[in-house]
Parts: sequence; structure tokens; C-alpha cells
Amino acid sequence: MTKSRTHVVREALPRLLREIRKEAGLSQVAIAERIGRPQSFVSKYESGGRRLDIVEVFEICAACGVTLSRFGARLERAAERYLKGA
Repeated sequence: MTKSRTHVVREALPRLLREIRKEAGLSQVAIAERIGRPQSFVSKYESGGRRLDIVEVFEICAACGVTLSRFGARLERAAERYLKGA
């Protein structure tokens, strides 16, 4: 059975958030401090255990020095690559 686009994006989102954090050279503790949340919050969304709203994604991207539009484009490319290969 082929995964839906929504399912693929839900799987890719936490992975890409972790990637941009690491590319920014930030630990989970450091980004948590920047967004005013506990480290456990970061751990939960990076493991897929917590869904985020768009404002939270925006804050995380900003803390990593990435625009929301750039992040969105990256997420879309990841989903397209998966769907083409599926």
C-alpha cells in the first residue's frame, strides 16, 4: 500500500527539523532555550511523538536561521522524492 502525501510529510517533518537544528550547530538544549521550551519538548517533536502547529515550526526554523519558506520547500522536495520512489 502506498503512503499518502500527508503521511509522508508527517514522517519527514521531524527528521527535517532535526537536520536544520544540527546544521545550525545547535543541541536540543540550545534550541529549547532559544524557543523558550524544555529540552523534552524538542526531543518529543524530533522523535515524532508530538505534532507541531505552524507557529511552532516557524519559531523553530527562526531559531535555526532558516526561513519558513525555505524549510517548506525542503519538506516538499523530501515528500516528492519519496512519492516518486514509492
